[in-house]
Amino acid sequence: MATFRSASPSEPSNPSEPPAHEPRREGFHDPDHAPDHARATRGKGRNADGTEVVLTDDNPYRSRTLIVERDAVSSVAYLCARDGTVHGASWLANHGDAPETVDLTRVNAGLPPVMPRPNTRHPHGRPPLGRLSALWFEEGDGVALYEGTEVLAVIPGWADVGRGKPGYARDALGETPFAWSLADAYEELGPRLAKAHSYWQWRRAEASWATFQQFVMSHLDGTVGTAGRFWDAGGDRMPTVGITERPPEGHRSFTILSTVGMSCQRMPTVERYIDRPDAFARVELAVATRGDPREAARLFLWLGQYPWHSVTWLGHCHTAKWYHDPATFPLGAGYHGVILVADPPGLPSMSGFTFGGDAVRWLWLVPLTESELGACAGDGAQAVLHGLPHHRYVA
Repeated sequence: MATFRSASPSEPSNPSEPPAHEPRREGFHDPDHAPDHARATRGKGRNADGTEVVLTDDNPYRSRTLIVERDAVSSVAYLCARDGTVHGASWLANHGDAPETVDLTRVNAGLPPVMPRPNTRHPHGRPPLGRLSALWFEEGDGVALYEGTEVLAVIPGWADVGRGKPGYARDALGETPFAWSLADAYEELGPRLAKAHSYWQWRRAEASWATFQQFVMSHLDGTVGTAGRFWDAGGDRMPTVGITERPPEGHRSFTILSTVGMSCQRMPTVERYIDRPDAFARVELAVATRGDPREAARLFLWLGQYPWHSVTWLGHCHTAKWYHDPATFPLGAGYHGVILVADPPGLPSMSGFTFGGDAVRWLWLVPLTESELGACAGDGAQAVLHGLPHHRYVA
């Protein structure tokens, strides 16, 4: 398991951990009145409590699942992690007369909530939902739910029901613990959905990956030198990531390895913590080594897909502890992990590449000892980085 220290307030999950079969439903309730509760759903079909799952849809990275659930009274959408934890949720519709106030009996029973009369466009309810489909954000941490060709709801990556931030629903009015008005937020969300639609339309095209790969390889040809070997680091799971080797040449006596493909999609959660996510959302990783390049390349098998599988992000001065026995660390048994560094001294600049209108940052992996990793806790990473000898940047 890779343990990251970053701006994220919680530890990311193990990217190799298999998904649980039963989503845990926590906290989609009126936070002022109802206790937390847990519920389980066994895939599409009817549950013992009378609710029915009418749609399940995994994001392309298989790290989030959209679950739409209904009973005779209302419908709701949940955005779940692989272990079933609910990260976002949105009421979708009432199917009968709306109550004047929150129905705490249903909330406490863990049933889909009913929107109070003042907060729904259909106070007398509406028929069951029609044909449903999902459009995932490029990052994979948010999703839009469509009924036919109309947007029914959006659960963005920043939704957090535990903090009173549900998703946005077409039929909601105002702001409630169950949903916020989609119409009020559509000026911001509409362009995001258009970009997501365009991105996945492009990504599904037959030549999209080959074209992107060639763009990155050509950029690296001009910034770090001639390409050597190329390895696959993604397997059969999205995102597609490769590794390019740039052997020593000219005055450069060491090999440079770089990922190819991480920047083809934005990293999740960046916009929760960064005011200008367009400058930080796309990255590639690099490492400089005088050792066996095949050993150093194992770092990218570890970290190349990590942001999307664990729904987190990588940035300058983030650290990662090696997930296995330190004796197996690819850059030497004396190290226990890495610090990610933008523009380290003595290494070539790879800046100048853009994709999707965003600048791409190359983050170099620099090995750290166990004590250095410990010193990075809190705000110590900058101090550790400033104290590293320059020869450490080439392992």
